[in-house]
Amino acid sequence: MSATGLRALLQSVRYEVLPAKATEDKVLAHVPRDVVVTVTASPVKGLEPTLDLAARLAAHGYRVVPHMPARLLRDDVHLKEVTGRLLAAGVDDVFVPAGDSDPPAGAYDGALPVLRGLSELGGPFARVGVTGYPESHPLIHDDITIQAMWDKREHATYIVSNLCFDPRVLGEWLVRIRRRDVTLPVHVGIAGPVQRAKLLAMATKIGVGESTRFLTKHASWFARFAAPGGYAPERLLSRTEKALTAPSAGVAGLHLFTFNQIAETERWRRAVLDRLGG
Repeated sequence: MSATGLRALLQSVRYEVLPAKATEDKVLAHVPRDVVVTVTASPVKGLEPTLDLAARLAAHGYRVVPHMPARLLRDDVHLKEVTGRLLAAGVDDVFVPAGDSDPPAGAYDGALPVLRGLSELGGPFARVGVTGYPESHPLIHDDITIQAMWDKREHATYIVSNLCFDPRVLGEWLVRIRRRDVTLPVHVGIAGPVQRAKLLAMATKIGVGESTRFLTKHASWFARFAAPGGYAPERLLSRTEKALTAPSAGVAGLHLFTFNQIAETERWRRAVLDRLGG
């Protein structure tokens, strides 16, 4: 991959972290303030750990993006309460996926009603992200996921793509969404330099039911990590150079799934930038 293209992508990154006990210390120790930190939310733990960590990291000077899964919000009152709390913490960017809670905690079964609710509150956040699915969603047809992005475009300002390990699939997806006039900028989701054993350990810590869902939903990930030579994010980036750097693709940067291997992810990014002279 060209040094210029890869350097630009690696200088515009977001790190996705899980709200665990040691996460705050790991972020403070290893993540520069110019890296955006996104905080996931779990159906098992609920929104509270996400909101708490987001507020604490924002107080440390980070640009923080808490996840607000629709299925974890009870109703319009809860949405307004969560919004007020985040605004008070200085958060101006949120990510609104549908979420995996089954059944939902309340009235929302998908992201669109929450996005509409935020618009009705006057669009309190400067930036609002929604999910994109380069690889097929296990429960939703591809055309429906692209249609969903179209429906959300009036309420969102960017898309975060879910994990994809196939350069061809990722490139074709970017072309397809642009053909459908989905013009929102995309932050391309890739896994950091994660080790399979650590990923398995992380998955089992989530909780029995949640862990089973995680492993079932993402079985193909583990096959990738276990393959000869393992998984190398730089190799994936080099194979997707043309797709990611084409002006028509509208790629704004990378969204790195750290799986809480935060030090390893930042060490890898700095090493690649150093090699590129960035």
